Amino acid sequence: MINLARRPRRNRKSAGIRDLVQETTLQVSDFIYPMFVQEGTNLKIEVKSMPGIHRFSLDNLLEELKEVTDLGIRAIDLFPNYPESKKDRFASESYHENTFYFKAITAVKEKFPELVIMTDVAMDPYSSDGHDGLVENGKILNDATLEILGNMSLAQAKAGADILGPSDMMDGRVGYIRKHLDSHGFSEVSIMSYSAKYASAFYGPFRDALESAPKFGDKKTYQMNPANKREALLEAQLDFEEGADMLMVKPALSYLDIIRLLDENFDIPIAAYNVSGEYAMIKAAAANGWLDGDRAMMEVLTSIRRAGAKCILTYFAKDAAVILNGA
Repeated sequence: MINLARRPRRNRKSAGIRDLVQETTLQVSDFIYPMFVQEGTNLKIEVKSMPGIHRFSLDNLLEELKEVTDLGIRAIDLFPNYPESKKDRFASESYHENTFYFKAITAVKEKFPELVIMTDVAMDPYSSDGHDGLVENGKILNDATLEILGNMSLAQAKAGADILGPSDMMDGRVGYIRKHLDSHGFSEVSIMSYSAKYASAFYGPFRDALESAPKFGDKKTYQMNPANKREALLEAQLDFEEGADMLMVKPALSYLDIIRLLDENFDIPIAAYNVSGEYAMIKAAAANGWLDGDRAMMEVLTSIRRAGAKCILTYFAKDAAVILNGA
């Protein structure tokens, strides 16, 4: 007879025991749901490369948020889609007082006061160049961009944003934004910095949603090289020192090691963005019958939590909430 002192399978022998010893838990309150808003009325336009994800006019966005909040989702990240006619090289619309995006933020906050509203701080949705910084003679200007980001951040805070998400990867932008907000009486507004944002192939569907792809070149002079790990610590340390309240890794799946690295080195919450391409891959494979979409979704989200992310920006938020609420 084989005599084994340790039999790990004993802790897997029933669903009850497996649940009892489960190390990583996933809950609906972990999710931030990215959503898209555009001008108009009675609009609900599906993003072709992101099945189940839509761009909403404000009236339909408010209707959709009833369902979102009823599922227990407590935070959204709201992104605006602007027509080319409202874009210029200075992203002027991004801090125009009467722009529809700010009206949307205010309307959402008024109707759903307990919902956490995160906003995106970057020039690309408003830029005629499609880049996250000011372009001059084919180059992305770092320091000249900071003033634009500061104006954008202040306007978003005034509209009712709870968390600002600088996603541009310009050097020094967290410190600039923090000082600008504080000097105007918005010291309570949080900053979730896109600290380790990689120049990834997984952003394509998102750019479809916002129609904001670069008009020339790529974003490799400001987004990080996917081959680099130690650089993420430098970027995170700078954002931490400049006043970020939370640090984000984007994308999530190919960068689980970076999520773990930041979680082990910083005593503030680490977030991860389960990006559009990661969502689209699972949706496409499931539609073709190549894998079980729900199981793959939950496995992916659990892996991101297991790596150390305290909150997850994910387009799966609604689908996952349905499963978690029914468990």
